Amino acid sequence: MKLIFFLLCLLALPVGARAEIADTIFFNGNVYTANEAAPRAQAVAIKGERILFVGGNDVAKKLSGSNTRTIDLKLKTVLPGLTDSHYHLLGVGERLTHLNLEDATSRELFLAKIKEQVGEVGPGRWITGRGWIETFWKPPVFPTRQDLDKVAPNNPVYLERADGHGAVANSKALEMAGVGPETPDPFGGEILRDKKSRQPLGMLLDNAMALVADKIPPATPEENARALVLGAKRSLALGWCEIQNAGSQLPELELLQKLSGEGKLKLRIYNAVYGPGPAAERILKEGPILEADHHHFTTRTIKVVFDGSLGSRSAALLQPYSDADTSGFLTEKEEILRPMLREALRRGIQVETHAIGDRANRAILDLYEEAFQAVPPNERKVREP
Repeated sequence: MKLIFFLLCLLALPVGARAEIADTIFFNGNVYTANEAAPRAQAVAIKGERILFVGGNDVAKKLSGSNTRTIDLKLKTVLPGLTDSHYHLLGVGERLTHLNLEDATSRELFLAKIKEQVGEVGPGRWITGRGWIETFWKPPVFPTRQDLDKVAPNNPVYLERADGHGAVANSKALEMAGVGPETPDPFGGEILRDKKSRQPLGMLLDNAMALVADKIPPATPEENARALVLGAKRSLALGWCEIQNAGSQLPELELLQKLSGEGKLKLRIYNAVYGPGPAAERILKEGPILEADHHHFTTRTIKVVFDGSLGSRSAALLQPYSDADTSGFLTEKEEILRPMLREALRRGIQVETHAIGDRANRAILDLYEEAFQAVPPNERKVREP
């Protein structure tokens, strides 16, 4: 049976039909209601932006008027609109505007797609993208700068791994960023190197990614706005009606507010801002944004990225990895997080933390406990519903 996602974003199901005429009626369908008392229905009647009725065909048709649009579903399946609890809307849009390497199932295909992009942009232009993952390549090892140099000798190249916790850069990009044998690893990051020569291999993990990423010409606000709108359209096409956007910098927060206010995203967005940093400082100072734009936009959460990922071998573990000479690392300093967590308690701001490794989880739980001990209950602000 063909599956159709109708975006029934308002999930309240009325007990019975009111004496109103529907604008649109979907009938003769297999409607999954998510209501245990009545898990299946045949029809959905809609008036304006609200669901007027969910139930049987006969009752729904009584809500039809001379201007009502009726659609025979022919037993196709209808689901309530879906919510994604960990989303990156800008990244979804950038997949449609940058080199998308999600289908690069082998090193050969990965390099072929880069070579094709070189032919499209011409020499000297940056080539950026995301989505590759080496796990099922043969052999399953990270690409190197030498691999990229073979297909893109005259373009700086920077390509993020699918998890966003590692990236590979070619020799030209590393040279432009001044990354060489003597470049120190930044806190919370690592430059993978040849063990003998200490020359960079091309792979940059977590905070080391910024060494090259910061040299890439930034997207304009117009380009980011286009990516956000494209990401929203793609999300709606897949059946998402609400997303929990797991992290945004201050410019992205401001752009999300603007586009949501203009009605250009058409998604319910529960947004988090990255912290520590300017975006977190903004909401700690000014307070949360609650149910703005007709209940479509909320920001009351700080997202902390506290370590890397298992695939990149940068998640912080208590014991070393079995296949790499590392136990990962933390990506934020505890002494910087400590005052932010306490202020969040006082201001009624939620905190969500990316902590993958057991060492990272132990450390962040200790910090949470310290914050609760430091801020007595009478000083804590209970968040608004």
